[in-house]
Amino acid sequence: MKRLPQLFAALFATLSLAAASDPAERLPDPAQEARARHLFQEIRCLVCQNESIDDSEADLAHDLRQIVREQIRAGRTDREIRDFLVARYGQFVLLKPPFTGGNLALWLGPFAVLLLGGGLLVLRVRRQSVVDPLSAEEEQRLAALLAGAPDDTFAPERRPKEKPADDGKVT
Repeated sequence: MKRLPQLFAALFATLSLAAASDPAERLPDPAQEARARHLFQEIRCLVCQNESIDDSEADLAHDLRQIVREQIRAGRTDREIRDFLVARYGQFVLLKPPFTGGNLALWLGPFAVLLLGGGLLVLRVRRQSVVDPLSAEEEQRLAALLAGAPDDTFAPERRPKEKPADDGKVT
């Protein structure tokens, strides 16, 4: 029973390595390979755009994984590797780009759109709720309509035609 968790851990590790990449591509030092895998999770696949290069099967993601491994072999730090990729592909290559002035619109844009839309909605609702008061003539006409007096504002040719009373006979 104590071996069951160990068996699952070994199986998971084997499947993770098998799914990761071709064994010939992996770095010989396990610490370097672990560092590369950590970097893979931080770098965006430029083809898939919503996946890291570790999760992507695109050819460009494969090329980026190779570049990262070559940079690690060359002894570069994680920061230097990220800077190299940003210089080559822009900040979009990072799954979590830093908050800088250059991408301020990307970080704050959605909030600005929500505030602007909410402000316009409030203005529109306020304008619709304001009703101009009736003039004296309109008030007299309204009083006459409510009292049941005929409205003489329609010309005879534009008055609605009265429907004949339906006495229930079928013709």
